Amino acid sequence: MGELLAEKLIRNIPDFPQPGVLFRDITPVLQNPEALREVVEQMTEYARSRQPDVIVGIESRGFVFGIPIALALGVGFVPVRKLGKLPFQKIVEEYALEYGTNAMEMHVDAVQPGQRVVIVDDLLATGGTAAAAARLVERLGGVVAGFDFLIELEFLNGRRVLHGYDVFTLIRFP
Repeated sequence: MGELLAEKLIRNIPDFPQPGVLFRDITPVLQNPEALREVVEQMTEYARSRQPDVIVGIESRGFVFGIPIALALGVGFVPVRKLGKLPFQKIVEEYALEYGTNAMEMHVDAVQPGQRVVIVDDLLATGGTAAAAARLVERLGGVVAGFDFLIELEFLNGRRVLHGYDVFTLIRFP
């Protein structure tokens, strides 16, 4: 298969959110129905191959892709949110970003023991966010069946942090 329409639409924004960071802006992909359909269909095919019981999406762009994937597969969707956003009992996990640290949370009843989970997000950078989401799933007894990303920034070596997990990325930037 040739280059994806989505790959042509991703815009580079230098020095955002801080100097020295090259931000990969996916909003043009979201605005183009053909590109969005292409991306969601291919990410869904990967997720289907992992036979999940539930899709976990990482706030916020993981929601954008995770919900249509869950609907296409006929499984539930679980949000992993930034600290302080979930109303029910939750578990919390800290993680490192490529330019700072943060924490995220998941409801204590979001994943049942033994459930197969595919974790979805738009971007694999350092892998810290994804690894923290996996720790949340595993603390609840879930099985991480795979990670499903739109973009991978290969130079940040996020796959190294996710060693031992099945990782799919649709578009890779060296």
